[in-house]
Amino acid sequence: MSKMKTTYGEPKDNYTAKIRLKSTILFIWFLILTIICLLPIYILIINATREHKDIANSLSFIPGTHFFKNLETVNTNPTMKMAYDAFHGYKNSLFITVCCTFLTVFFSALTAYGIHVYDFKLKDISYTVILLVMMVPAQVTSAGFVAFMADLHLTNTYWPLILPAIAAPSVVYFIRSYMKSSFPLEIVEAARIDGCSEFRTFVSIAIPMMKPAIAVQAIFAFIASWNNYYTPNMILIGGDLKGKTLPMMVAGIQASDKLNDFGAVYLALALAIVPIIIAYVFLSRFIIAGVALGGVKE
Repeated sequence: MSKMKTTYGEPKDNYTAKIRLKSTILFIWFLILTIICLLPIYILIINATREHKDIANSLSFIPGTHFFKNLETVNTNPTMKMAYDAFHGYKNSLFITVCCTFLTVFFSALTAYGIHVYDFKLKDISYTVILLVMMVPAQVTSAGFVAFMADLHLTNTYWPLILPAIAAPSVVYFIRSYMKSSFPLEIVEAARIDGCSEFRTFVSIAIPMMKPAIAVQAIFAFIASWNNYYTPNMILIGGDLKGKTLPMMVAGIQASDKLNDFGAVYLALALAIVPIIIAYVFLSRFIIAGVALGGVKE
């Protein structure tokens, strides 16, 4: 009997072997990439549990026994307290980050929805302008931005760190691209026929359908705002430690030449990434759902 052949004209056994080899190679490659991405975080967490002299002398992948000692140093060391206050750092950064994340995803989704659903004369031009703004680095406009905020007497306040989050060109571009492939306009027409208002259509119908895209951009917006050191460092120029964000405090203890305790510094860094991990854990299920949804064709 002749060997069974696939649609590609190859024997089935050879074709299956090629598929298995390709799958194995891809698995090994993605495993290596995962290790490369997670290894620095793992070392950071391990060093947060080790003593200063052990960190300075050797690299270890085994947790130490000085976690609570380092935590005590973070909370009680006078030099550390001069640059780092975990409670106020978390409070300030969480307030700014949550507000920025909400404004970014909501108004970007609203803008993308308007460009995708409505037809108007300047539709293409407005979208082109949004893409052009996306090309301009923040550093180019930072001097003018700081001078403008000083003229408005908004330095040492959180408004200049929150309100600009409304305009996020890259998020608009991503969500509109998602809507072009996964948001049929017939749903909007059906809602209008049923008497649903335009804004209610956006809130009740469009947003639930855009959950995967919104979740992805919410994670990116959360991380970008939480890790933002550049803009707060220009706006929050007062000397009050209680008004600073967590990245500013972390930068302060890293730059201090009086604090000679790597364990406490690593612990402060580890505490700073906890909210990012929590945000990803809660929003990652929407990303997975979006990948599964994208694989289903009508």
